[in-house]
Amino acid sequence: MSTIIRTTPRNIKAARGTTLRCKGWHQEVILRMLENNLENGERPEDLVIYMNAAKAARNWESFDAIVQALLTLDDDETLVIQSGKPVARFHTHVRAARVILANGNVMGRWAGDDAMYRLEQAGLTILPGMTAACWQYIGSQGIVQGTYQSFIGAAQRFFNGSLAGRVILTAGCGGMGGGQPLAGKMAGAATLVVDVDPSSLQKRIDTGYLDSMTDSVDQALQRIEKLVAQRTGGSVGLVGNVADVYEALLAREFRPDIVTDQCMVDPYHGYVPSGLTPAQAAQLMRDNPAQALERAAATLVRHARAILAFERHGALAFEYGNTLRARAVEAGVVEAAALESFVTLFIRPLFCLGIGPFRWVAASGDPADIAVIDDIVEANFPADHMIRQWIRLARRHIKFQGLPARIGWLGHGERTRLALLVNQAVAAGRISAPIAFTRDHLDAGSVASPFRETEKMRDGSEAVSDWPLLNAMLACSGGATLVAIHANGNKSQSAGHTLVADGTPLAAERLAAVLNADTGIGIVRYAEAGYESAQQARSAATLDIAGIAAR
Repeated sequence: MSTIIRTTPRNIKAARGTTLRCKGWHQEVILRMLENNLENGERPEDLVIYMNAAKAARNWESFDAIVQALLTLDDDETLVIQSGKPVARFHTHVRAARVILANGNVMGRWAGDDAMYRLEQAGLTILPGMTAACWQYIGSQGIVQGTYQSFIGAAQRFFNGSLAGRVILTAGCGGMGGGQPLAGKMAGAATLVVDVDPSSLQKRIDTGYLDSMTDSVDQALQRIEKLVAQRTGGSVGLVGNVADVYEALLAREFRPDIVTDQCMVDPYHGYVPSGLTPAQAAQLMRDNPAQALERAAATLVRHARAILAFERHGALAFEYGNTLRARAVEAGVVEAAALESFVTLFIRPLFCLGIGPFRWVAASGDPADIAVIDDIVEANFPADHMIRQWIRLARRHIKFQGLPARIGWLGHGERTRLALLVNQAVAAGRISAPIAFTRDHLDAGSVASPFRETEKMRDGSEAVSDWPLLNAMLACSGGATLVAIHANGNKSQSAGHTLVADGTPLAAERLAAVLNADTGIGIVRYAEAGYESAQQARSAATLDIAGIAAR
C-alpha cells in the first residue's frame, strides 16, 4: 500500500460556465478535466482517483504547479508532465499538444510489484491507472458501457439473448468496478456485488449505480431471489470479504449464472486479506509487508478457488481484466489460468472493427449540452446502431458525476462524424461551451496488456507495446490537445488523448486527424495480428499501404 498522507480535503470541483481562467479554451478544458478527476476521485485528499492507488498528480505541490502552469500556458506552448509532476514547458506551435504526459513507465526488471512500490515510495513515479493520471476519469460511467457490452455479449452468446431471470455474481465496487451493478441492471440481470469496503457500496448508491446494500448474506440472497422471480434487472451490494462471502454462498448452494470480478487484487494497493478491514490491511502493509503479502496471497487462493467452484457448478466465469488469474497462478492456483477473459469472449470482435469506448464531456458543466449531443446521436445514427440503444438507456439510467459526460462505443469514422457534428453545434451556439472528447485506454489500438486487452492474440503479439506508442505519436502528429503514455507496472502499456471541440475550423481539422488515426491504427493492429474482420475493415477504409499510396 502506498504511503497515505491524510490531509484536510480541499474539496476541488471542476469549474463550470463559460468564463475562462486560462489563456485559451484548450488549456481551460484540460484544467477542468483535472479538477473533474478530483471531484470524482475515490480518495481525493490523497490525489487517488481509483484502484486505491491511481493518482492524478504525484503530490499536492505538483498538482498546484500543474494548475499554475495551465493558467499561464500560451496557445503555442506545451507542458510536460513526468509521472504526475510538471517538469518543463516548451515553445511549440498552435496545433501541438498543450500537455504531454508520461506516467508510470519503468524498465523491465524494475517494473514488478515490489520494485514499483519502492519507486512510488521514493516519489519517483506513480501508478497512473488508465484514465487517472491523464485526467480523463468521468466516474463509474467511464466503464459502465464496456461492462454492459460484456453482459449483453454473454446474453447473446450463452443465454438465448436475454439475462432476464439470470444472476450475475461479482466483486469490487470501487471507482472502476462501481459500474458493474448498474451495467448488470441495464442488461436485465439480478446482480450481486461484494465489496469489503462499505463506503464503496454507499458511494454507488449515492450516485445511482447500486440499488441497495446489506451486510447480511441471507438478506442479500432474499433480495436477489425476488429480482429473479420478477425477471427485472436490479442490484444488491453485500459488504464482506470476497473469499469469505463466496465460500458462504457456495455452502448455501447459491448458483449464479455469471461470475466475474473487478476487485483490486494488488496487495500493495488495496487487496484486503480475510479478517482485516481496508484500513487494517493498509496499516499491515506499512508495518509488515511480508506478512501482508502472505495473508493476501492466502485470501486470493480462496477467492480464485471459489470462482472456479462456481464455474464447476455451471456458471459462466470470466475475469474482467484485473489480473486475478495471473496472481492466482503465482499463488499456486494454476487452474485459474484456464478462466476466460471478457476481452476474448465479448470485446475483441469490436476492437477488430475499431469500435471502443469513446467519451465526451461538457466543459460548461451544463447537462443541457450533453442532451444536445444525445439528440445529435439520435438524429444521425441508424436506429439499430448500438449507440442508439445505449443513449436511450443512458438517458434513463445514468446519473452524471462531476462534469456531465457520456460514453458510447463507436468505431472508425463514426467517432469523427459525431465529433465534427458536435463541433458544428458549438460553433452555432447550440452547445454553450467546448466539448472534450477522449476515450478509455482500453481500446483497439491504444494498449498492450497480455492479461487483458491483448490476451491470446492470434499471432502471439500480446506483449508487443509498439502499438500504443505508435498511437500516442499519431495523436501528437494529428494535433490532440493532451497526449499520454502510461504503464501500470509490468502489466500494461497504454496511450490516451483528449481533444477539444471549440467550434473552430482548426478544431475540426484536429478532430478528424486524431480520431481517424486513433481508430485506424486499432484496425491495423488487429489486421496485422491476422484477424480477418480487421483485414476486411482495413481494406474498406484504405488503411493498408497500397490503399494509402493510391489516394
